[in-house]
Amino acid sequence: MSKFAQWFYNFIYRFTKPDWDTGMTPPEVTSALAQFKQPGRALDLGCGTGTSSIFLAQQGWQVTGVDFSPKAIELAHGKAQRAGVTVDFHLGDVSRLDFLFDSFDLILDIGCLHSLERKSRTRYAEQLRRLTHPGSKFLLFGFMRPTFFGNYHLAPEETRALFEPAFAFTSMWPAPRRDRQDVVWYELIRR
Repeated sequence: MSKFAQWFYNFIYRFTKPDWDTGMTPPEVTSALAQFKQPGRALDLGCGTGTSSIFLAQQGWQVTGVDFSPKAIELAHGKAQRAGVTVDFHLGDVSRLDFLFDSFDLILDIGCLHSLERKSRTRYAEQLRRLTHPGSKFLLFGFMRPTFFGNYHLAPEETRALFEPAFAFTSMWPAPRRDRQDVVWYELIRR
């Protein structure tokens, strides 16, 4: 992301409560967890203030959260401490995860990938291939059509081009939002 984007998100997290930071984990994440026999290792990309990371840790998962906003990571640490859970939060670029070495059973992205520039998206996909194993689940949320001045979106065909053949698409469904009809969830499984 650009320096402006980093400044923008830091400003938002420092002085407001963004509308995307609802403090609630989406039910789609809860449903995805039900498909696992036992908790494993989870990676929350663009974790923001850590809501979903903390929820996963409360369910027994070993969680790593990554976000490029120092203020969001600071808030996430405080929330995890108050919740009494341990989450390995990192300040970093989700397309440059060289500091991570182990594979993950679950990758979660609730609105991060759709905001990245094209080159960063390719690096992001390469990192996910490296950090997953056969059977790893990838749950991705984002805008299908351009929004926020035409910068944020990830069409289904681009998603397939980024992740196939390493990942198989198992499903895609609309997110239940009254204000938008072009928000979707993708579920992918590492081959």
